[in-house]
Amino acid sequence: MSDQQVAVVTGGASGIGAGIASALSADGLDVFVLDNNPLHVEAYNTSHALARARLCDVTSPQSVSDEIAGIIQVAGRIDVLVNNAGVSGPTAPVEDVSPKDWQQTLDVSLSGAFHLTRVIVPIMKAQRTGVIINISSNAGLTGCPNRSPYVAAKWALIGLTKTWAMELGPHNIRVNALCPASVDGPRIEGVIERDATSRGVSAEQIRQVYEQQSSLQCFTQVEDVAAMVCFLASRHGARISGQAIGLDGHTETLANWLDSR
Repeated sequence: MSDQQVAVVTGGASGIGAGIASALSADGLDVFVLDNNPLHVEAYNTSHALARARLCDVTSPQSVSDEIAGIIQVAGRIDVLVNNAGVSGPTAPVEDVSPKDWQQTLDVSLSGAFHLTRVIVPIMKAQRTGVIINISSNAGLTGCPNRSPYVAAKWALIGLTKTWAMELGPHNIRVNALCPASVDGPRIEGVIERDATSRGVSAEQIRQVYEQQSSLQCFTQVEDVAAMVCFLASRHGARISGQAIGLDGHTETLANWLDSR
């Protein structure tokens, strides 16, 4: 078995996950990406010297078990797990959220992290070392109107983070959650567009409101999230566990002048 550390990043073939995977790879880790989008997986493998992206449905325990077994067969170890896979879910008042949308959001954003962790923890326990990083959200610290399924998943991830940190600490496994605010990119642009449509205002107005909710009045960048993942995965984060770390420019309020009261 190689001494090179191995990382697994879910939802890692595009967006935030791809940024995390690239940063970990630049830090010298052998990075395996799991993603449910065949086009993204193909594009990732085409653009990287090592074909390390695998098609995986994180909502399926069998799919997760199969892909992790495949990674172990190739790499022999897993040192870092980044539970990044998630969906934004609907933007709607609670009475307008369908049970189907509610369940799908929790299946991907919450149960997916559980499925990966339960399979990988025995590997880390046998190694007597490991790092698990759950990508939550500042909405998991404060709540967010009209985002019930998303917020439920992100709050629950923080609860799991603290529980797993207690449970796994004696095995030298550290667990933390990162809580970014809106991260620049296509995903938040979609949220903004849906929010703007539901309120009957422009997308630019919504973007300005989102930015003004934090002290620094700016969106989080993918690079911000990737850099913190690398820090926590390194020796510099050796005494950090059980934390929900904000990467949101200090959210002051989620109230805004567009709310109807």
